[in-house]
Amino acid sequence: MRIVSHRKLVEFYESEGHADSKTALERWYDLAEKAVWSNLSDIKADFPQTDYVGNQHYVFNIRGNRYRLVVVVKFTIGHLFIRFVGTHSEYDKIDATTI
Repeated sequence: MRIVSHRKLVEFYESEGHADSKTALERWYDLAEKAVWSNLSDIKADFPQTDYVGNQHYVFNIRGNRYRLVVVVKFTIGHLFIRFVGTHSEYDKIDATTI
């Protein structure tokens, strides 16, 4: 999969208080970049705790659900667009289907 905006992940884990997310986010990035997903079942084979929340938006639990990652997946073109990365409490304040 082609991932659009690795920078969002880097900016997040380099920000104050989020350094503990670096290993988990980079692991997610490496696995997702090498993946060939065509549906949610394919994603769940690699990341079982992934949720589809509608409107092509998928939520990944990062580092034991301490962090959340919201991406838009365009299966037909093989692209992932990172829309949000944040703490669980920050995630609770957004609408994951429209972000």
